[in-house]
Order: sequence, then structure tokens, then C-alpha cells
Amino acid sequence: MDTNLTTWSLEQTSPSDLNPSAAPEGDVRIVRSEVPSPEFSRFLYASVGGDIHWTDRLELTHAQWTEVLARPGTETWVAYDRGTPAGYVELQAQPEGTVEIVYFGLLPAFRGRRIGGHLLSVGTARAWDLAERWPDLPPTKRVWLHTCSWDGPTAMDNYQRRGFRLFRTETEEKAQGATPGPWPGA
Repeated sequence: MDTNLTTWSLEQTSPSDLNPSAAPEGDVRIVRSEVPSPEFSRFLYASVGGDIHWTDRLELTHAQWTEVLARPGTETWVAYDRGTPAGYVELQAQPEGTVEIVYFGLLPAFRGRRIGGHLLSVGTARAWDLAERWPDLPPTKRVWLHTCSWDGPTAMDNYQRRGFRLFRTETEEKAQGATPGPWPGA
């Protein structure tokens, strides 16, 4: 089915732009996945994005996943609710002190529980201090991300409440296709 897809790009240009969310109640922890794992990253990607049309990485081979995760300045931060993965944010360093939040989201069962604002706050803060963990990278001057009309209904509001400002809007006709789900046939 063809439909209009609107993509919004948002940015922060100073660490002081971040308006952090309060931590949710309960045992929610956010931990950096320090050992790059294509299997774990693919699980997070497919489980978070399966119902919102994330398909661009589904065809990557194990070697391609390994290459993506091994890039200097690429980090995955995972939210755990009582030990269970609830969502993640993937950061990727880009030239001239820019860091992109490449992927961000929650598994469907964890949405609407105030985990997303906290995860985005922590992930954005980690984007701002990325060079502290990667000494060969320049200090972060800009953090950006994009979201689209196929993402969850609260995504744009969450980004703006965390201090991200819109800098570009693009609309295109795009075939939506079937929702892949977290695994084939889901």
C-alpha cells in the first residue's frame, strides 16, 4: 500500500538543551552493552521495530551487523525492567562532533510505562559525553535524530519534551508493506 511518509529531523546543539525525564518507578536500569553482539542488537532492532516498519537492517548479514557495531563511537544502551530488556538507544558518532541517535525505542510490552522518556534522557546524555569514552573522537557539538509518521504516536512529543528541536521535514510516497513483526510470521 502506498502512503505518505513524513520524516522529521530534530537536534540539540548544546548539552543544556537536554530536559531529562524523571526515572520511572520500579527496578528500571539502563546499561551500556559494551560487548558488540550482532545477535543481541538484531534482537533489539527486530523486537522494538517489528510493529513500526523498521526493515532497513533486517537483511544485514552477521558480518554486516558486526561491521556496524564495531565503528568507533557506536554504542548501544539498553533499558532493563527487572532484568528483562525493555528497549534501547543506539548512538553513532559522525564527523565534526556530531552524534546521531540512530535507533531508539521500546518493546511493545514496555510502552506507556514512562520508560521511554528516561531511556531517551540517558541516551542523549551519553551522546553528549561520547568523546569521554572514545578519546579519538572530538567533543560532541550536536546530537540529532529522526522520527517518522510510522513511529509510535508519542515519539515526537517525547523528543520535543527532551529538548530536541525540529530542523527538517520531508514527505514522500512510500509503500508501507506488511508489518514484519519481531520474527517471521509474527
